[in-house]
Amino acid sequence: MHTILLGAQWGDEGKGKLVDHLSSKSDYVIRFQGGNNAGHSLWVGGKKTVLHLIPSGILHPHTTCVIGEGVVLDPLVLRSEIHKLMDAGALADAKDRIRVSERTHLLLPLHRALDQERERKRAGTRGYIGTTGRGIGPCYETKARRTGIRCIDLVGLDAVSFAALMERLHESYREELGSDRNQELMGEAMGFLPEIRNFLAPLLIDTLEFMKAGKAQGKRFLFEGAQGVMLDLDHGTYPYVTSSHTTSPAAGIGAAFPSLTRDAKVIGCAKAYLTRVGAGDFVTELRGRWSAEELLIAEEIRAAGGEFGATTGRPRRIGWQDLVALKYAVEVAGMDALAIMKGDVLSSGLHSLKGSIRVCVAYREKGGRILNHFPALESTFSEIEPVYEEIPLWKSARSTDPAYKRYLSLIEAFTGVPVLFSGHGPEREQIEIV
Repeated sequence: MHTILLGAQWGDEGKGKLVDHLSSKSDYVIRFQGGNNAGHSLWVGGKKTVLHLIPSGILHPHTTCVIGEGVVLDPLVLRSEIHKLMDAGALADAKDRIRVSERTHLLLPLHRALDQERERKRAGTRGYIGTTGRGIGPCYETKARRTGIRCIDLVGLDAVSFAALMERLHESYREELGSDRNQELMGEAMGFLPEIRNFLAPLLIDTLEFMKAGKAQGKRFLFEGAQGVMLDLDHGTYPYVTSSHTTSPAAGIGAAFPSLTRDAKVIGCAKAYLTRVGAGDFVTELRGRWSAEELLIAEEIRAAGGEFGATTGRPRRIGWQDLVALKYAVEVAGMDALAIMKGDVLSSGLHSLKGSIRVCVAYREKGGRILNHFPALESTFSEIEPVYEEIPLWKSARSTDPAYKRYLSLIEAFTGVPVLFSGHGPEREQIEIV
C-alpha cells in the first residue's frame, strides 16, 4: 500500500510526526511540492529535529528520501540540513539516502530578494500576503515564466551556457530590483554555485526511472505534502495561498509517477483545533469578535501547543475546529481518511475552556441565511459568523476516552471519512491507530 499524506487545514497540522510514523513501513519518502517555507518538527527521544526540505522519513535509517521536481530547492538550505543531520548522527552519508530530481528548480538569492522586497512594499495593504520571505513564490514564478534554473542545468551545462541562462533570468527582473542590486544578486549566486554543483551532482536522479525501478522491486512509497489544502493555489483561500498545489493530484505531477499515486491511499492531517499564519481571514479565528474570552482561549492554546512557526517563529493565529472547511478539504483533495493531531493540547488543563470546546458545523450570513459550503470569495470570511456545536472536553486524547471518541465520531460523520490516526503528544510513540 502506497500513501499520500496532505495537510487538511492551513499547514502546521503535525504532518511531520505522521510522516515519521508512516515511514517505519515505507521504503521511499517523496516530497512533491513546496520549498523551505514548510517546517516539519519531529520529536524522537526528547530531541527535536526541524526539517524544511528533506522529507520527514529521514530519521528512519532504512528510508530513501526524494525531493521531487514539484519542489523548489534552495540548495544552501538543503546542504545545511544535511550537515545538521550528519552532525546529529541521523545520517551517515547523503549519497546513500537522499535523492533530488534533476528537474527540480533552484531557488536563488534573486528569488529571496524579490519576495522580501514585494512584501515590504505591500505591508499595511490588502495585497500583503505574509509570506515567509524565503523566495518560494518568485521561484515558482520564474518556473512558470520559463526562465527558471533547474538542477540539471547547473550540473549538465557548460559554463558559458549556464551563465547565459543566469543572465536571462536576472535580466527579466533588472527593472524591478535595479541594475546594481540585480548584478549583486547574480554575483552572489555565481559565487557559491560551483561548490553547489559538486554537492548536488551525486544526489541527482531521473525521478521517473528511479521510481519505476523501486516499484519493480516492490518498494513502498510515501508521498509527503507541505503546507495544507486550504493554501492550495487553485482550491485554497486565494489570494492568501502558497504558490504550489497541495492536493493529492499534485503528488503524481511533483513526483513524476502518476500511475503509482493514483493507487495510493490519501490521508489528510488536521489538528483538533485550527491555526494559521500570515494574512487571510478564517471564520473560527479566536480574536475577540464573538466573545470577550476568545483572546484568552487563543493565548492559552498557543502557549500549550507551542504554536509558533517552525520556519519563521511567528505566533500562529488560533481558532476552533471548522468542519465545513475540513469537509471541503477532504472532498477537493480526494482524502480517504484523516489523522487528528494535538488533541492533548486542549485537554492539558487550560482554565479558559471550562470543560467544553466548540466545533463549527455551518456558517451564518449577516441576513441570517445558513451556509453549508465553503465560500470561494476570501472576503466572505470576515462577514460570516460560525455556527457552533458545543461538546464536552475530553480528559485524554485517546479513543478510549468517551468524550474524545465522540469528537472523532462527529468529525467522521460530518466529513464522510474515517479517522485512522490520533496524536496525543509530540513524541514519536505518542500516536494511536484509532
